[in-house]
Amino acid sequence: MQKMLSYVRRAVDQYHMIEEGDVIAVGVSGGKDSLALLSALAGLRRFYPKKFEVKAITLEMGYDEMDFTPVAALCQKLGVEFITEQTDIKTVVFDIRKEENPCSLCANMRRGALNSTAKAHGCNKVALGHHFDDVVETVLMSLLYEGRFSCFLPVTYLDRAGVTVIRPMVYTPESYIRSLASARKSSSCCARWSTPIPACGSAFSAPSSAIRSEAGHRTKPSDEKKANNKKQGFLSVNRTRSLLYFTLPSGCIRGSA
Repeated sequence: MQKMLSYVRRAVDQYHMIEEGDVIAVGVSGGKDSLALLSALAGLRRFYPKKFEVKAITLEMGYDEMDFTPVAALCQKLGVEFITEQTDIKTVVFDIRKEENPCSLCANMRRGALNSTAKAHGCNKVALGHHFDDVVETVLMSLLYEGRFSCFLPVTYLDRAGVTVIRPMVYTPESYIRSLASARKSSSCCARWSTPIPACGSAFSAPSSAIRSEAGHRTKPSDEKKANNKKQGFLSVNRTRSLLYFTLPSGCIRGSA
């Protein structure tokens, strides 16, 4: 956790993500990334020179099997206010619209609901759990589908919503997050980090998993072609990650929100 806090503070300091008196809403889905961010900001709050508050917001999308009781227990342990907001996202996306490709609409509705809920509860900033591997994969997807070098910004002000979106984990490798969370997919608390994972986290992780799978499919060779790709100097995800690792500390994250 100490190493992860150093990554988070580095990003917060470099991009001036936190100011005195900020009230930061953390979008908590119940997965490892959002819970890692919540725990990191709760820990940073104890010693960061600029005083700020942290609130956890979870959107109830309409799935009966979702149980956020473990998340509420974690928030109580961290001393963070836990807010749940009922939404009709599942009904609109799957029952009314019956979207064949629901990821885009679902993500847009979740962002809108999260921002409005944060604003209603007095938060001026919303923290999202994108980590360094997400940065790499977003850049790759942009190159593959748009032909340009682009990525989300560490800090983005949304004038329509009236909130600022921050991404404090843009320097944090996913491996550090995984080391804090149990690899077991269960509803019990993780062995080392005591981080609860709801039993139906897949409802929230599906869009991210789909993108990650597609990026891996487009950039990684099959077993039959590995030998030929090595001869041709195939650009692997790991090499791209290494390139961006030396680029990002110079403040060179550029792109769209």
